[in-house]
Amino acid sequence: MDSNGDTRGRSSESLHVVLVHPEIPWNAGNIGRTCLAAGAQLHLVRPLGFSLTDPEVRRAGLDYWPRVAPVVWPDWDALAQSLPALGEPLLFSVEGERDLFEVTIPRRAALIFGRESVGLPAHVCRAFADHLVRIPMTDRALRSLNLSSAVAVALYEAVRQQRLSRA
Repeated sequence: MDSNGDTRGRSSESLHVVLVHPEIPWNAGNIGRTCLAAGAQLHLVRPLGFSLTDPEVRRAGLDYWPRVAPVVWPDWDALAQSLPALGEPLLFSVEGERDLFEVTIPRRAALIFGRESVGLPAHVCRAFADHLVRIPMTDRALRSLNLSSAVAVALYEAVRQQRLSRA
């Protein structure tokens, strides 16, 4: 559902991937393709570090970018008001105490990621502290994974869990 209430043709039970203030256009393009492959809706929260008409976004999204049809939110507050309609929020941060592989991801979920350089805003992490999740990394000296890699890991874990729950 976008900020005007449009559903963009996806069911109310679909997974949602939210990028808060993304900075790198080719990450957004790659993530858009991954969302299409997994059946998730992409949401982008302004400000964006690029234009959606940027050739790099379209190049990374290949000829699929028009089908991605990302929902663009004017700011975090607008998205936060609509989170209940999207599903349970899971916010990905190195500060999360819960490990992704120990979390049961509900059928309706919003997987939320911050910008490439600094992650999620501190006020968002504080407000959703009980919803923070981390992707496990063996090397504790690593700050983070590439954003498009992190989204792929989390989204496909959600898909895996959904498939197992149907079996």
